[in-house]
Amino acid sequence: MSSAPHAGTVEIFKARTNAWFAWLSWAVAALGIVVTAVTAGPAALAGTAPLLLVAFLGWQLFWMPAVVVHDGGVTLENPFRSIHVPWEALVHVDTRFALTLVTARKSYVAWAAPAPGIWGGRNARPEDLRGLPATTYGPGQSVRPGDLKSTDSGQAARLVRERWHGLVESGELAAGDAATTPVKVTYRWAAAAVVVLLLAASYWSVAAR
Repeated sequence: MSSAPHAGTVEIFKARTNAWFAWLSWAVAALGIVVTAVTAGPAALAGTAPLLLVAFLGWQLFWMPAVVVHDGGVTLENPFRSIHVPWEALVHVDTRFALTLVTARKSYVAWAAPAPGIWGGRNARPEDLRGLPATTYGPGQSVRPGDLKSTDSGQAARLVRERWHGLVESGELAAGDAATTPVKVTYRWAAAAVVVLLLAASYWSVAAR
């Protein structure tokens, strides 16, 4: 997560399935390390870099990503970068492939909120279509599969749209600021370095066998 503090009410969305994938990767890595230590001895632990890579990627790709909605805007905590989109910079919220924050200059995709795909609407229930923010609905009150309440992208989009709509209705957002309001992107260089080191160590451990 970003270390930057968020003032006021903060809502954090994380995909529930991502947590399962994270725990699965950690379980696989832990089991592999234990089996290695028991069968080959402690000295063999030096060759468990691939398992450590699996465990780290479980955190980096599944546990850490989030959509953080706060008074200052929306922060997308993606695996290798943190993106802060102020409310003034937001132009549109899309869910075609994943929750996507569209600004006047660029679009930013949330790793933590993927859309379900074209078949995602087949199991939609009537309650999944009701009570959504007004900007969710298209022509004829149509709703994209990615906007359904039962989907990851839909849940995250609803949090963003409701807060954004409230700010617009209260007059707290000034018109015409979208093109001039900057979006802050912070790269996770330390995480990238860890992945590179573990990849190199994994290659070395396999090649040395």
